[in-house]
Formats: sequence, structure tokens, C-alpha cells
Amino acid sequence: MYALKNKVQLIGNLGGKPEVKNTEAGKKVATFSMATNEIYRNAKGEKVTETQWHRLVAWGKIAELVEKYLDKGKEVAIEGKLLNRSYTDKDGTKKYITEIQVNEMLLLGVKPA
Repeated sequence: MYALKNKVQLIGNLGGKPEVKNTEAGKKVATFSMATNEIYRNAKGEKVTETQWHRLVAWGKIAELVEKYLDKGKEVAIEGKLLNRSYTDKDGTKKYITEIQVNEMLLLGVKPA
């Protein structure tokens, strides 16, 4: 059960092209957003789609795969862990970020011809 303490699994579509950078230490990092949709019927029987947006970060080999294969709209399954961090912006305001660090990734959808 120890391995299940901080584990996230999502299937969704990319909201835009991933942003890929190299750190000063030479390590590759990719950041991107993913939308997940939940579809249900409300009390009136109407179909409702609820979209949640997630901020993801991938390092090293996974960042290389993200750079090579992912683009806006692509469907992907990821597994990772939740990370919380904070920083101070240029105006001196403290900002808090929750993101998912991707440990595994699976490309879904139709293969290109």
C-alpha cells in the first residue's frame, strides 16, 4: 500500500503544444496542460460535460517523448504524482501551484497514416 500514497492516473487531451526546455544542468523538462472530461446526466436528464484542467511536468526521457510525440489535442494516459510548490512573482506575491509529475505515459487515439 505504500506505493499508492501519492498516485494519479489520468486520461485526457492536451490543451496545447508542450513547452520543452533544458535546465542549466542539461536535463530536459516538459510542461503541458491536459483536459479531462466527465460526462453525466443531471436531475433533468440533460447530458452535462464537466472539464477539469491539469498542469503536468515531465523530466528526462519522458520529456523527450513528450517533445517528440505530443501536440495539442492528442489523447494520452499518464500516471504520476501530485506536487505542490510555491514561488514569489515579480510583484512580490506568493503563488501556489499544484501539478502532476509524469512517471509513465501512454499515447492513445488513432495512429497517423
